[in-house]
Order: sequence, then C-alpha cells, then structure tokens
Amino acid sequence: MQTQVMFYLLKDEVTVEGTDEKEEDTRSAIYHACLQASHFYRQNQRVYIYAQDQQHAEQIDEMLWAFDSDSFVPHNLVGEGPKQGAMVEIGYQAPQGRRPVLINLNSEVPNFANQFQFIVDFVPSDETRKQQARERFKTCRQWGFQVDNQAVTVVEKTAS
Repeated sequence: MQTQVMFYLLKDEVTVEGTDEKEEDTRSAIYHACLQASHFYRQNQRVYIYAQDQQHAEQIDEMLWAFDSDSFVPHNLVGEGPKQGAMVEIGYQAPQGRRPVLINLNSEVPNFANQFQFIVDFVPSDETRKQQARERFKTCRQWGFQVDNQAVTVVEKTAS
C-alpha cells in the first residue's frame, strides 16, 4: 500500500504582540496538529506526532491537554502512559510500535516515514520553513509517496 501524504498550507495569521513569525508558525502548526490528532482519534486511528525535540514534544503535549474540553484526546509522550502508548503518542525519536498515521512537525521527513499509511505535514508562512516544507514535499515524491496539499480550513467556535 502506497503511503499518502497531505501537506496543509497554513494561512498567515495575526501575530501576537511580542512574538515573531517563526513562533507563530510553530504555535499554528501545533494547533493544527492537535486538530488532526483529534480527527484521527475519532476515526479510531493510532497517531504518532513527530516533534523536533523534547521541548517541542512537551509543547504539543500541553496543547493537547488544554485543546478542547468537550473532546479529550488520549495521548502521552513516548515512554509515558500504557505499554503500547495511548491512541496519540508524541515523540522526537523513531516510534517503537506500528501506527498508521504520522503527523510530522519536524523540519525533515523522518527516515521511518515509509512505515506509515498516512502522513500529515504543514507548510508554514515563514519563508525559511516554507522552503523546508518544499524540500519535504520533494523528498516524499522521490520516495514514491502519493503527495497532495490543501489549505487549512479553520472552524471557529462561537459562544452560545
């Protein structure tokens, strides 16, 4: 079965005063990764979120804990939680078990990407990170993955 990859194009968002564009891109990518993790969890799919490093993994973990009080997503950092890991596992090294979905928040395509059926990646608005995403896109094509892209759609909750 051929690995499918979807690159989500992140929109330029309003920058919070005191933060730079890269920081906003990181926050936006983490937020959208949490949305994707929630979506796949509801589809009963096990997910591995691949972070840059331990600090990045902890940021993702924190956002998932506070993500949506109406729909908790069971997750853990690699090495914590149940023996086989929760439905959503977060790490910055190769995963231990098999999972069908990879959410890549790393600047490169991991060398273990071919063990996944579906990969989610993001194209940020920052030019340096956008170029890195283009390189990941090319790498995925070179590896024979079925690659596509689409703009993210943001659904905002309204107070009732």
